[in-house]
Amino acid sequence: MERGRPPGPRLTVLAGGVGAARFLRGLVAARPDAEITVVGNTADDIEVWGLHISPDLDTVMYTLAGRADLERGWGLAGETWSALCAMEQLGGPGWFQLGDQDLATHLWRTERLRRGVPLSRVTAELAERLRLPVRLLPMTDQRVTTRIRTGDHRDLHIQEYFVRERCEPEIAQVHYAGVERARPGPGVLHAIEGADAVILAPSNPVMSLGPILALPGVRPAVRSAARAVAVTPIVAGAAIKGPAVAMLRAVGWEPTAEGVAAGYQDCATQFVLDERDRRLAPAITALGVQPWLTDTLMVDLPAARRLAETVLEAAGV
Repeated sequence: MERGRPPGPRLTVLAGGVGAARFLRGLVAARPDAEITVVGNTADDIEVWGLHISPDLDTVMYTLAGRADLERGWGLAGETWSALCAMEQLGGPGWFQLGDQDLATHLWRTERLRRGVPLSRVTAELAERLRLPVRLLPMTDQRVTTRIRTGDHRDLHIQEYFVRERCEPEIAQVHYAGVERARPGPGVLHAIEGADAVILAPSNPVMSLGPILALPGVRPAVRSAARAVAVTPIVAGAAIKGPAVAMLRAVGWEPTAEGVAAGYQDCATQFVLDERDRRLAPAITALGVQPWLTDTLMVDLPAARRLAETVLEAAGV
């Protein structure tokens, strides 16, 4: 920080994967002076080939480090797939695609975890090595897993539903296994309580932000924050990415921007929705939530920055 320059705002972002990562790029560009803490979802973590994979944390890390494959939307740019091909030739599972470069992250993380190092510390070490412009905190060091009960009575890990089954089965129920016994990770509650503003990123409210908010103490902390702003992941009744609409219906939320605002109304007083949903603004106001209209589609970095600027205005910072 330059001498005499006032510190930037303290911002805490609750984040999932791709949508949150794109938003964070815009936020860093819009306020490079801000002290940004990201609380990342770990309820979609999974073990593949004996390795601990943290998809949402990795997506945030790779994106902010400038190494993500932005066109594909996940993984690393310039990836190769030799190990995956060899595994499939051996008859091993190939439905969860692990690239050759990506394997280094998972090997390193898994070895550290096997040595007894908690996920929060391992993540901090990875973030430092990748020189991230934010502080990245896993939501918890305990195991919490989002599971999907399907209409044909199967109980699937969220990655089995999302990747292997391609979101095709009917969702009967969504639950966060282990969340009642888990504790927020080191620094999580402090980051929320001490923030000038808390931002609920444009992530899936059920799959990505739901597990974070379900942790004991997190939702009340967001509710008591100085200012809390939520960003819609739904535009004109459709998810920007992923199975958000089906999941919202499964948990009894109306699958619209208004429905998302209603689901967050107990903890977020400001709500950023897309201009295409302008007609919903009066209904959101009636919920006691102030709507802010902008283009929420982050087609490139300038668009993500413009969205972040609206969020910052809504946050009053």
